[in-house]
Amino acid sequence: KKVMLRGIGPSLSAFGVPGVLADPTLELHDASTTLETNDNWKTRADGSSQQAVIEATGIAPTNDLESAIVRTLPANNAGYTAIVRGKNNTTGVGVVEAYDLDTAANSKLGNISTRGLVETGDNILIGGFIAGNGLTKVLIRAIGPSLANFGITNPLLDPTLELHDSSGTALATNDNWQTTQESEIIATGIPPTDPRESAIVSTLPPGGYTAVVRGKNNATGIAVVEIYNLQ
Repeated sequence: KKVMLRGIGPSLSAFGVPGVLADPTLELHDASTTLETNDNWKTRADGSSQQAVIEATGIAPTNDLESAIVRTLPANNAGYTAIVRGKNNTTGVGVVEAYDLDTAANSKLGNISTRGLVETGDNILIGGFIAGNGLTKVLIRAIGPSLANFGITNPLLDPTLELHDSSGTALATNDNWQTTQESEIIATGIPPTDPRESAIVSTLPPGGYTAVVRGKNNATGIAVVEIYNLQ
């Protein structure tokens, strides 16, 4: 599967995002190895130019300080991880993106997930995704308290989940996953392991969608938002 990864920061200010990550760096890992890194998208880590390769995708970053990687990856059920950091330990709001550049390949992007700090107000955790041709059935999960089992010391203890379409309309909401769609969620084979976590199953027409994770009663902590392609 040929994919494009982007680490976006400074250009977010054009969309009214405050406190953007001024100089993001990007890393691509498999289960055990760092496969590639990038700082500024026009240049590879070895100093060679990748500008033409990135621009050929049609979705090059719009700011020279943002990061990008194009790579063809073998199918791997263990998954891959893209990490965005601030250069020189700077902080701010950033976006990490994965694009499928080869929809005809036998392998597919089966799920995406993002871990981040959920605070209050606008500082929440957002997972955006695009559904392709036809109807796409997805499972969306907001994971918090069970992260403690993986060494996360400040998990979000009671996450809530919202699903929005591209116009901002709320299509579905959930607090505790067993309160709605319990049988449908169990049938996916991957229900959350803690009753306080949230989940939504939905069949969606083509378009862009946003999953929003907040802390109930303005609680804060580390959470994960996940989108699974059930087809």
